[in-house]
Amino acid sequence: MRLMMLMIPRGYEAAAPGAMPSAEAVAAMMKYNEALKEAGVLITLDGLHPPSMGVRVSFESGKPVVTDGPFTESKEVIGGYWMIEVKSRDEAIAWARRCPASNNETIEIRQVMEMSDFPPDVKEAAAGFSDMQRDLANR
Repeated sequence: MRLMMLMIPRGYEAAAPGAMPSAEAVAAMMKYNEALKEAGVLITLDGLHPPSMGVRVSFESGKPVVTDGPFTESKEVIGGYWMIEVKSRDEAIAWARRCPASNNETIEIRQVMEMSDFPPDVKEAAAGFSDMQRDLANR
């Protein structure tokens, strides 16, 4: 089962453009990332720049509206993620518990929707999705 672990650092929604974690925090996180890799569960990972450097495209009016960050209405934002493949939700929780997160960080774990999760009509509507994933993985 594939799961995404989303790092949600409290206060990151107000971080200035270019804000970076400390070298000590990165070193600790790299040890954790190496453990995920060595265990064979890590698929991919990345950190994200603060929302002040981002943009949102919303469709409330039926037309795209672009809003530059920061997003004042945001209470929680994603600071980074890991995509892992494990045998169970409990195993994902065990990995999240090992993360060297600080006291202002939360990890949200979300299972990835697999094609086998969908009913036949949705599978039909998504024809070609698996081919697209394979093509992207082979780039």
